[in-house]
Amino acid sequence: MPGSRLDPIDRKILAELQADGRMTNVELAKRVGISAPPCLRRVRTLEEQGFIRGYHADVNPRELGFEVQVFAMVGLQSQAEADLSKFEQRCRDWPLVRECHMLNGEVDFILKCVAPDLSTFQSFLTEELTAAENVASVKTSLVIRCAKDEPGVPFDVLENRLSRSA
Repeated sequence: MPGSRLDPIDRKILAELQADGRMTNVELAKRVGISAPPCLRRVRTLEEQGFIRGYHADVNPRELGFEVQVFAMVGLQSQAEADLSKFEQRCRDWPLVRECHMLNGEVDFILKCVAPDLSTFQSFLTEELTAAENVASVKTSLVIRCAKDEPGVPFDVLENRLSRSA
């Protein structure tokens, strides 16, 4: 089972860093109940093994002038792997696209986009996204408000699952 190859201290380190990635190593070590040097070694190992992908500030888009958030559901003409990869690369190149997920079902991709205003998003939609090679359809939904935006994973669910399987 994924996650089971980590010991409880590693999982606690990940949970603590997910909640606050800015804490010092000394504070982290205190919270997980080990001394600072082995804590730092564990963090570096978790980074090297890909459990920790990076550290980011959670910036407020609206405070920075990005008033518009839109989810765009994209259908492609071709789902050949080369065409899927080409579209994914195109999404990585578009600054307004903040997330790109390939889906199973009626829609091939869902994109989370941000823009300073509707006219900027509309320009992106008409000049970039719908005009892109292999794009057959785009349906958009404007976000009115966000009720939950929780990063990472629920570590309590992981711990409960691991305790049941032990």
